[in-house]
Amino acid sequence: MSHTAHIRSHRKPRRSASTLAVRAGVTGGVLGSLAVAGASGSANAAEPVTQTLELPTLTADLAAQAARSADATEQAAANYQLQAERDAAAAKAAKQAKADLAEAKKKATEAKKKAEEAARKEAAARASRSAQRTTLSTTANTSTSTSTSAGTSTHTSAPTSTSTATGSAAAVISFVKAQLGKAYVSGATGPSAYDCSGLVQTAFKQVGITLPRVSQNQSTAGHQVSLSNLQPGDILYWGSAGSAYHVAVYIGGGMFIGAQNPSSGVVEHPLSYDPPTGAVRVL
Repeated sequence: MSHTAHIRSHRKPRRSASTLAVRAGVTGGVLGSLAVAGASGSANAAEPVTQTLELPTLTADLAAQAARSADATEQAAANYQLQAERDAAAAKAAKQAKADLAEAKKKATEAKKKAEEAARKEAAARASRSAQRTTLSTTANTSTSTSTSAGTSTHTSAPTSTSTATGSAAAVISFVKAQLGKAYVSGATGPSAYDCSGLVQTAFKQVGITLPRVSQNQSTAGHQVSLSNLQPGDILYWGSAGSAYHVAVYIGGGMFIGAQNPSSGVVEHPLSYDPPTGAVRVL
């Protein structure tokens, strides 16, 4: 028995026409569905195109917002910087004000100390002038008592003559006496009118002594002498040495002659009339 006789034929059996028709219909239906689906898909696929057209508008808005945000950030940074600068300026101003206040307090303290020192010196000067004036007043009013054999005494006022003046002092005193009654004119040095320092300068010029022109400098000429130890021919001054505002000539006996002021002219007065501050001796 042959083995081939049992092998089945590999040929596919023929399909019937009806089966083919059914399959063709199914296939057509499937393709139709696919076509419809494809068309629907194509219709749906067109929708994103419409959405894609709106993207430029969204992008522009975002750019504007970003720009505004950048501007706001820049403005905030500028504000912070300005505030920082103001704070720094305020701190600097406060520091300078503190330094100025400290300096002002220091100067005020120094000024107060100087004022107190000046007040002490002035008080001491007033006390000294007061003591000197008391001495001058006592000297001018002192009388000489002479006892008599009867036990009585007589009083003679201190002389105002220039009998004790000699030499140059006598010549100076003689000159100023000759000017009594002449006018006082500021800046005048004679012969018809004088101011205080002009009279003194011209008087001492008669004996060959050249004095400074103004009373401030005349008050420091020669050497200072005590008011309790005056001699005829000494220069009296009012005010402090170096800044005197008036000068005159002491003629002895508690008297002086000077060009006083425009209303009185060149006059003779006792020291008690207007006690001087000091005196200098140039003879």
